[in-house]
Amino acid sequence: MPLDRRLKLSKKAVRAKGSAPLGLAELIAIALGGMIGGGIFTVLGVGVALIGVWTPLAIALGGGVAGLAAYSYVKLALYFRDEGATYAFFKRSFPNHDFAAALIGWWVVFGYIATIALYAFTFASYALAPFDLDDWARKLVALAVIAAFAGINVWSTRGMGRLEDFLVYTKIVILLVVAGVLLGNADGGSRVWLSLSSAPPPLFGLVTIAAVTFVAYEGFQLVIHAMEEMARPEVNIPRAIYTAVGLATLVYVVIAVGAILAIPLQSIIETQEYALAAGASDVLGEAGRSLVIAGALLATMSAISGTLYGASRLMAVIANDRYLPQALARRGNGIPRRAVLTMAATSGGLILVGDLRLILEFGSITFLLVSILMAWANHKRRAETRSHPAMTILAMAGLSAGAVLILIYEARYEPRQLAFVVLLYVLLTFGAWGYAGRQRRRPSQGGA
Repeated sequence: MPLDRRLKLSKKAVRAKGSAPLGLAELIAIALGGMIGGGIFTVLGVGVALIGVWTPLAIALGGGVAGLAAYSYVKLALYFRDEGATYAFFKRSFPNHDFAAALIGWWVVFGYIATIALYAFTFASYALAPFDLDDWARKLVALAVIAAFAGINVWSTRGMGRLEDFLVYTKIVILLVVAGVLLGNADGGSRVWLSLSSAPPPLFGLVTIAAVTFVAYEGFQLVIHAMEEMARPEVNIPRAIYTAVGLATLVYVVIAVGAILAIPLQSIIETQEYALAAGASDVLGEAGRSLVIAGALLATMSAISGTLYGASRLMAVIANDRYLPQALARRGNGIPRRAVLTMAATSGGLILVGDLRLILEFGSITFLLVSILMAWANHKRRAETRSHPAMTILAMAGLSAGAVLILIYEARYEPRQLAFVVLLYVLLTFGAWGYAGRQRRRPSQGGA
């Protein structure tokens, strides 16, 4: 069945079942849910270790690069009107490259699965922080939270959207309160000013951390996967994506400034993702630590829910094109339940057997690489998408520079992670090649 026809029938099915479409608030929540999922807790420590007090500037620069990536996603989404997002945009921009499209689909889906696994394990780590329990206890809690949000996603799109609203907007308030508390108790202003005035910013380190920080903005494209279940996509897609990128940048920068002013830099470097909890504990005692833990729990829960929602729609689209098992394309009341459950089960398997931080590097690098491809596709279609060539060229240049810098960073500081990422690419490439080969052989078999 032609893709445009399939989309129209699916939208009719959604309207027929009488469910209210997702509004702007829910769409912003889905994007922010995928973006603010714990990345700031790790990126902050990495940035301070390399460039010190210049970290907020690098985070802001990373937000600007994310905005360039978002520009191409928005333009392509409004032109193609396809919930398959990255995969579908590439497939329709380069129709004679089926294997490449299948490959991108497999990479992106597995990147989402790895992200869900890491968010779940991070949730468990914070939830069990007051207790002295082993890794298996954290793994069981991580499996439980994935199962819970898989159940919510299978149950109701609208119910998921309302819960996502609560989780996302509450976590933003909590994180901004934490940042305000840190700013209100800052005592490192003179130290920061001395660092800023004593030497120019380390340019290479600044742009490198901006590239590393870019992965903390992953998730805004989840909005596009809700294409069939939203109201007024031509208005709400750009509003939701640009608003989410702007809000995420604001939250990240304010938190980074507050942390640097209130917490000794060495403490941030040593405690990494627990730096905010440690700093708030120093200022407000146990209440401050509990506040940061609550923000982290909400951040990871909303990220799990939003990513399960968007990525399951992507999996269903790829399966419908026969590049994944076709059973994953089936929907009940507009919800791809088998895709949701498969993503949840696979994420759970990674928690049980995988080194999650290594797997996350795959998702991070993949997001950067496919963003370059989307900028390229948008440049190729710039007349149809009504995109300014300066924006598409700037996006390709900025994202390509970021890709080179993050690979240099990984090779220099995390060579084991880089080797693991390369191995994952090889394994997934074989899987995509196998399904693409089956598709190439199908017509000849049918005519025999």
